[in-house]
Amino acid sequence: MRHEGKEQLWTKNFIMMSIVNFFITLIFFLLIITIASFAVEKYEASTSAAGFVSSIFVIGALFGRLFAGRVITSFGSKKTLFYGLFFFIALTLCYFIAMSMPLLIIIRLLHGLSLGVVTTATGTIIAQMIPNSRKGEGIGYYSMSGVLASSIGPFIGLLLIPTTYSFQAIFTLNAILSICCLLMYFFINLEDYEPSAKKSVEGSSKRFNWRNYIEPKAVPVSLIALIIGFSYSGVMSFLAFYIEEINLVKAGSLFFFIYSIVVLFSRPFTGPLMDRRGATIVIVPCLIIFALGMVLFSQASTGVLLLTSAILIGFGYGNFNSVAQALALKVTEKHRLGLATATYYILFDIGLGIGPFVLGNLVSLLGYRMMFLLMVPVILLALVLYMIIVRKKQNTDVIVTEQRGHSLN
Repeated sequence: MRHEGKEQLWTKNFIMMSIVNFFITLIFFLLIITIASFAVEKYEASTSAAGFVSSIFVIGALFGRLFAGRVITSFGSKKTLFYGLFFFIALTLCYFIAMSMPLLIIIRLLHGLSLGVVTTATGTIIAQMIPNSRKGEGIGYYSMSGVLASSIGPFIGLLLIPTTYSFQAIFTLNAILSICCLLMYFFINLEDYEPSAKKSVEGSSKRFNWRNYIEPKAVPVSLIALIIGFSYSGVMSFLAFYIEEINLVKAGSLFFFIYSIVVLFSRPFTGPLMDRRGATIVIVPCLIIFALGMVLFSQASTGVLLLTSAILIGFGYGNFNSVAQALALKVTEKHRLGLATATYYILFDIGLGIGPFVLGNLVSLLGYRMMFLLMVPVILLALVLYMIIVRKKQNTDVIVTEQRGHSLN
């Protein structure tokens, strides 16, 4: 039911775009959890080569997002989504014909690129359709589809791996899900946003202009997201090894489930709170709680402590991510939302991407507990930088952006 005086959020477009995001993210996690095993079983690849097959997807996604923002600004988000989905389906089907490791690596790279384009386009469409007064709430609900997929995807993948013809079943499921995304596209009623005169001037210049690829207003909070993504990447990448070392495998298997439940139940409250009171009232407690969760995680000696850390990390990190993304969009002018979405994803993914490599080297020197404990001052550094760089600038940018938005109406 729509409340009087409150702009509508749960439209057909919003629901269908959230489902598309759920399917795309589900495909990503189904592959990220199984593709290394596929490379080892199919091509007898080494562990390092199998890891490269998995990680090169993220490199492709970074390049896809870098150029997607420019394409969306020039041609519109809906058209970009259509072609992105078309190539995403084609590359999903290519896994059936991957006859060698080099070919599989190329497919993974291009598949990641297509995912970067699709997720940037869907994120931009969502940002365009959500009322500015409900940006935090809307982004929070939308990103919950990704949280669900990040829990269900690994569960299905690990369930299917031991079965006969498991990889063929995973590839078939992915193909069906990607085709469903394209079919839903035709039921999304959203007008393309044509480039304005301002955009045409920027786009017509033949000289390289970094503003055609990056949104400056979104950079400060996106840099904070990079640091926080780096801090969390160790949990995501090394949890399986860590829980085995501390003999908490049974409790550890529930870590991401508990994490997801906390995110799902807390985001409906943190998003509207941001819209009413601003981002700082959510981000500051979230970063403090994330730091406390990481302290507990690094020192966990019982299952109760480990799962309590999952609750704290889920509330802290899980809610920071959606609120920070909403802030990056809220300070940006409407015609540059595609660039803002790309900017946030690029910097956040860089943090997630370089983290496992850097932290993996720290583990060999310090061990898991000390490595995770070292992430606490990194998180607190992000908090200090947010208060110095982002908080004051955020208030000015939101006011200016909203004034420009009203002048255009």
